[in-house]
Amino acid sequence: MLQVSKIMPQGAGLAPVLLKRAATVELDWDIRQKSRFEATDSLGRQLGIFLPRGTLVRGGDVLVAEDGSMVKVIAAPQTVLRITACPTHGSPFDLTRAAYHLGNRHVPIELKPDHLKIEPDHVLADMLRSMHLIVNEVSESFEPEGGAYGAGAHGHAHEGGPGHDHSHAPAAPPAPHVHGPDCSHDHGPEHQHNEVQPVAIQIHKHKPHNH
Repeated sequence: MLQVSKIMPQGAGLAPVLLKRAATVELDWDIRQKSRFEATDSLGRQLGIFLPRGTLVRGGDVLVAEDGSMVKVIAAPQTVLRITACPTHGSPFDLTRAAYHLGNRHVPIELKPDHLKIEPDHVLADMLRSMHLIVNEVSESFEPEGGAYGAGAHGHAHEGGPGHDHSHAPAAPPAPHVHGPDCSHDHGPEHQHNEVQPVAIQIHKHKPHNH
């Protein structure tokens, strides 16, 4: 059995020609959300996958085996419920409302611009139909949303640079300049310090008072 313990999300950094030559392995979502599993690739090799706990394997990811060979993951078709808005009795906003209710139930959802996908559940299907949504059972790949802060959510990088910080926090103001004995930079006329001139103080002796 060939051991695999490294994953390259979406094959980032690999030349297209290498991805084209790589072996493939088809995995459904039930398997891809595990970090320890066995599989057989397109070359008939038995793979033992041992990834960091919490890792989600996505279609398009590349697994790197202990011998350096690469295996591209394909999200296998599986039975899912495809949810669309009813053009007669509803509106596209119904999909947003459905995603909200499904999210409250912690249901894995794949979000698409014009439809949602979830794993088969007849109770949820009835609830969605009562909300004037169309629910069909189909065989398609399933790539539900990952948690925004979960370890399994793949990060992203913007073109032309490494990861991008979305906090957009304002830059800290510069520290105030403190003048000291070692200050040697040139000050302009508006920044000149007035030279302190010595002041003569006269001390008068008191004459004794005559009583």
